[in-house]
Amino acid sequence: MGKIKPPKVRKFGKGARRCIRCGTHEALIRMYNLNICRRCFREVAEDIGFKKYM
Repeated sequence: MGKIKPPKVRKFGKGARRCIRCGTHEALIRMYNLNICRRCFREVAEDIGFKKYM
């Protein structure tokens, strides 16, 4: 049996950032330092103070 390596720590690029709610790497909104994906943003936009979205 081979050794099991720990996951590689990403320092830059798409794999380094993830949604703070669901953990996905896809469709991140980084503006205003939100760091949430577009799907989570639609759920919480009004709660965090956005009046007009999408």
